[in-house]
Amino acid sequence: MSRHHATDMSLWSGAIMTHFLPRLALLSPALVACLGFLVPSVLLAETSVGQAAVSAEDQGAVAKLIGTMQIDDVIDVLRSEGVDYGVSIEDEMFPDAGGASWKATVAGIYSAARMKSVFAAKLTEQLAGKTADATKAEAFFASSLGQRVLMLELEARRALLDEETEAAARLAWGDLQAGGGERADLLRRFAEVNDLIESNVMGALNSNLAFYHGMAGTGAFAGEMDEGEILSDVWGQEPDIRNQTEEWVYPYLGLAYSSLTDDELRQYVEFSASPAGQVLNSALFVAFDAVFVPISEALGAAAALQMNGQDI
Repeated sequence: MSRHHATDMSLWSGAIMTHFLPRLALLSPALVACLGFLVPSVLLAETSVGQAAVSAEDQGAVAKLIGTMQIDDVIDVLRSEGVDYGVSIEDEMFPDAGGASWKATVAGIYSAARMKSVFAAKLTEQLAGKTADATKAEAFFASSLGQRVLMLELEARRALLDEETEAAARLAWGDLQAGGGERADLLRRFAEVNDLIESNVMGALNSNLAFYHGMAGTGAFAGEMDEGEILSDVWGQEPDIRNQTEEWVYPYLGLAYSSLTDDELRQYVEFSASPAGQVLNSALFVAFDAVFVPISEALGAAAALQMNGQDI
């Protein structure tokens, strides 16, 4: 691949590759202070497996939590988004050249069964020895309010697959923000407590880095981009990714929780700020990162092979 193509790909990836996860603790994959921390952040998710002993009690508590939080349904929605994302990759990188083969490749990469298995294993590992926190979190989400917010979050996530609905949600957030008041403050507090902006930014940067690594692994850059250049290019996408994150997260929150009273939303914020809520939130970020970083790397490799006319 020429350097011109590599540059085109980097600009494209910064514009589209961001993965936003819904919050069911908001399930989203923290922006670090300098570039040097970016790679260790990815490696941590890959090397921490097995560091904590997982007991049968841990496994049971996490399995119950996953069921209560309807994680399988969430992953099904994320898979649908991923398949749509595969269409965007084709449109931007090799228009009308992917065909049925590319669609099948993307569908295989976004294997729902594999995504669910990886997520469950990583979440179980992250919550090992923290059964009390997992149990408290499960109790909250099993409550009437907890089940309601889970339903609302999932419905909003599905609704935002429609571009007109997303545009309307952005307008609604703009109006809410302009008007001030407690609801806008509560939504900002919710995002702050759950570290939604920083965690989404880091998740996107990690995914973009993995995409580059996937492409580089096929020889797509032909030695024209070394690791330092790749890292610099990815880090250069941070401002755009941050803007996209803020422009998506707040409209999503506004749409998802529009039917909650301020008191109900306040209760949700209070749970999120509790020790159990914070433990769960951190574990969810890591678990979803473990799902999406390998997916991004596989997509990068597959896209590079497709562009070079090789069998995927």
